[in-house]
Amino acid sequence: MTVGALRAADALIDRTAESTTEPDDDPQVEALGLAVLANLPVLLWGEPGVGKSATLRGLADGLGVPLETVIASVHEPADFSGLPVLGADPAAEGVTLAPPDWAVRIVRSGDAVLFFDELSTAPPAVQAALLRVVLERQVGALRLPAPVRIVAAANPPDSAADGWQLTAPLANRFVHLQWAHRPSTVVRGLSGTWPAVRVPVVDAARVDAAVSRARTAVCGFLTARPDLTHRLPSLADKRSGPWPSPRTWEMAVRVLAVALATDASREATLAVLAGTVGDGPTLELLAYLETMDLPDPEEVLADPARFVLPERADRQLAVLSAVVAAVRREPTRRRWTAGWRVLATAIDGGVPDVAAQAAFDLAALREPDWPVPDCVDAFAAVLHAAGIGAA
Repeated sequence: MTVGALRAADALIDRTAESTTEPDDDPQVEALGLAVLANLPVLLWGEPGVGKSATLRGLADGLGVPLETVIASVHEPADFSGLPVLGADPAAEGVTLAPPDWAVRIVRSGDAVLFFDELSTAPPAVQAALLRVVLERQVGALRLPAPVRIVAAANPPDSAADGWQLTAPLANRFVHLQWAHRPSTVVRGLSGTWPAVRVPVVDAARVDAAVSRARTAVCGFLTARPDLTHRLPSLADKRSGPWPSPRTWEMAVRVLAVALATDASREATLAVLAGTVGDGPTLELLAYLETMDLPDPEEVLADPARFVLPERADRQLAVLSAVVAAVRREPTRRRWTAGWRVLATAIDGGVPDVAAQAAFDLAALREPDWPVPDCVDAFAAVLHAAGIGAA
C-alpha cells in the first residue's frame, strides 16, 4: 500500500464525517439547556453510544465556549483534589495542592463546559474527590470561574464495566436527565444532517416575574406538602438519582425560574424538574402551579382594599410572598404601605402566622423617612428582631 492510497482512504473518511445541522425541538436537549443556563451540575444517564458526548460538543458550540472533557474513571482522587507540592521553603510556604492541566486551561479561558464522562465507573474515592469540584467549584488551589458549566455522563450500573452506584451526597448535587436516542434522528444524522443544539434564551424583561412565581410556587407547594421537603429514598439504588431535599428544592426554584423566563415547553420543564426532586414531587408541583390561580401582585398593590385573602394556607403564603417580592422589585413608599395593607388581611382573617415571614421581609425594605402604618403593631413580636416599632 502506498502513501497515496492512505491519503485517498483518509479523504473518503473525511467525506463520511461531513454533515450539516438543522433546527430541532428535542425536549431532552431543551431540558439540558435549561439546567445549563441555570448553572447547575447536570448528570446525563444513558446507555453507551447514544450521543451524550456529541450533544455536549454541540452545546459547547452553541454557547460559543470550549468543551473540556475529563474521563473520571481513569483518574485518581488527587487529580481532582490537587497534587501535593512542596514550596521552596516548606516551613514558610507549606504544601500547596497543584491543579491538573485541564483545570488550568479552564481558568485561563474564563468559561467552558466541563464534561466529566464515565462518572458511574469512577470508584467511590474518586467520586468523593469530585464532590468539592461540583459543590465548591474548587480544583486543588484553583477556583473555577463562575461562567463554567459542569456536565457529567454516566452509564447505568448494569451496562457499565465495573460500574458503581453514585454516593447519595454526590447524586443529590446533580440535575439528573435520562438520555435516549431517537431512531429517526439517527437515520437523519447518518444521511448527513444532525439536529442543532439550541440553547434557550432568557427574556430579561420576564426575570423578576419568573423568579417570583418560581419561589411562591415551590414555597406554597411545600407548605401544603411539608413531608416532601426532605425524603431520602430507602433503597440504595434510588439514592443515586434525584430525590427531594432542601438542596434540590433550591435547585428546582432556579430551573423553574429559568423555564418560566424562556417559554420552555411543559415536557422539558417536567424533565428538568424531575431531574432535581424526582418524578412524583415534580408532577405534584406542576399540577399545583397550574391550578394555583393567584391574583397579579401588581393589581393587588394598586388597590389593596379590594384584596380578598384566599382560604387555603398554601395560597395565602404564596400570594403574600408574591406581593412582598413585587414591592422589592420597585420599593416606593406608596407600594410599601400598600403591602402592609395587604398583609393586614391575614390579621383580619385570623392567620397572622401565615404572614409572619412576609412581614419580616417587608419591614426590611423600609426607608428611614417612611412612617410605619398602624397595622404594623399587629406584627410587633415578629418585627422586634428587625428593629421596627410603631410610628
